[in-house]
Amino acid sequence: MVANGEIYNFKERREQLEREGYHFHTHSDSEVILRAYQAHGIDALPLLNGMFAFALYDTRNKRLILARDRQGMKPLYFLKQPGRFAFASEIKALRPLLDASPAMDEGAFIQYLHNQFSSGRQTILKDIQRVLPGECLIIDENLDIRFHRYWDATQIRPHKQSMDEAMEAFAPLMDQVMEEHVRSDVPYGLFLSGGVDSGLMLAELKRHQDGPLRTYSVGYHNADMDDELSAAARLARHFGTQHTEVRIDSEDLFHRIPFMTWATDELMRDYACIPTSFLAEAAGRDLKVVFTGEGGDEAFAGYGRYRESWPLRALKAFRSPGTGGFRSRGQWRHAPPQQVFSKELLNAHGARLQQIRAARARAPRDWDEITIRQYTDLVTALPDNLLTKVDRNLMAFSLEGRTPLLDHRIVEFGLSLPADLKISGGQGKRFLKRWAERDLPADLLYRPKKGFHVPVKSWLKGEFLEQLAQRLPENTGIQAWFTQDGVLDTLKRQKTHGDASREVFSLLQFAIWHKLFIEGDGSAPPIKADPLEWI
Repeated sequence: MVANGEIYNFKERREQLEREGYHFHTHSDSEVILRAYQAHGIDALPLLNGMFAFALYDTRNKRLILARDRQGMKPLYFLKQPGRFAFASEIKALRPLLDASPAMDEGAFIQYLHNQFSSGRQTILKDIQRVLPGECLIIDENLDIRFHRYWDATQIRPHKQSMDEAMEAFAPLMDQVMEEHVRSDVPYGLFLSGGVDSGLMLAELKRHQDGPLRTYSVGYHNADMDDELSAAARLARHFGTQHTEVRIDSEDLFHRIPFMTWATDELMRDYACIPTSFLAEAAGRDLKVVFTGEGGDEAFAGYGRYRESWPLRALKAFRSPGTGGFRSRGQWRHAPPQQVFSKELLNAHGARLQQIRAARARAPRDWDEITIRQYTDLVTALPDNLLTKVDRNLMAFSLEGRTPLLDHRIVEFGLSLPADLKISGGQGKRFLKRWAERDLPADLLYRPKKGFHVPVKSWLKGEFLEQLAQRLPENTGIQAWFTQDGVLDTLKRQKTHGDASREVFSLLQFAIWHKLFIEGDGSAPPIKADPLEWI
């Protein structure tokens, strides 16, 4: 057996298995997976609380088991070829098994350009697929695959309850989840943004451990935008943490892109990957484990897109049938696709919302619109964007990330709340904010949501943009998938109007990714590298 991740309830599972007569030879939580499978087969999976991806060979039944945790905190990929089946935690580990110039999947690529990430079974490399969150694969000796889902959020049903009833039910649940998550034989810290979710995590960590706690925040030099360093510093002082501030400038940001693109593995345009990489580098010097506040917005309905007005939803739904108007607008906005994309990409354009439509179609008919939107994010953007960002960029610095708000029990609780405890009076995360009032100041809890902003728009200009305009059209991947005139027009628009930064960054990151994984074998660039030298 090989495993990646943590089983947070390994202690309870081990004690139960020992009572059932199973003997352990190590203190590893991975052995708990093995003994649990011996006892219960694949029915052991619902008994495991944690973030994990593992492969287990069942010698008795001559079958290979691949399994991934419920939310997709840990990645797992597989590749099936004639007479061969391979699996890995990273695409780059499977890259050497592919052709010298592997084929790309047009549908996944168009999802990246439209949504900033691709989702579902298919990755951007045509021969490599994902094990989905909450899923188990059973591969027999003939290499035939059976797919088994052991956890499915569509089984959750929102039910009527008052705020007091929800608060009473949440207290023991949060205590249990935190008690399991803080089990560690090494020191741990927290990424602190100054927002509700990381602030709540800070309060919970201080409640569940006695020693000093390290916190880390990121901001920017000479940026024409606000960061959250002051709010984070205020929380750090309030809770008495050992606080570190990381500040980056435009050169730091751009020179981290090649390494971040390599570390992220998947082709994904999320600016927040860059500051996350710097936070991981700083924390990795001191720690092996760090907590984050990811998941609060998905589980408790914090995003503004969950509370759009009915007329706006109806208009978007009319323009993009089958989406309910959710995530339908896309990220590619200021450069007409028909002028920039190749014929192959234009032919695949219908796939851009495929996973959004599929998620909506799976949602139970008795769910309200808020829960449907939460679920759609839960099975698309959460595993294939947010958690990809966290896991890959932390693991690149040998740092383990823990996300208690994405424990499946917390997610089930959050989704099951009635709509009025999720959103009320234009405020999202109503329940979670009320819960956090015990520990956090009201002005922090109820200020407008800021998000994890990165000043790419204001920094993508000047000499760097001029040099990029000279080099980008010469990239092999850009020439294969985009029109030269369209690329030049997009770069010109950014130079003159400054509103095409998303499109330009998407092209830049794709060019680097193509050089690393299509033209190259996936070898790592330096941590600091001029992106112009990697396109």
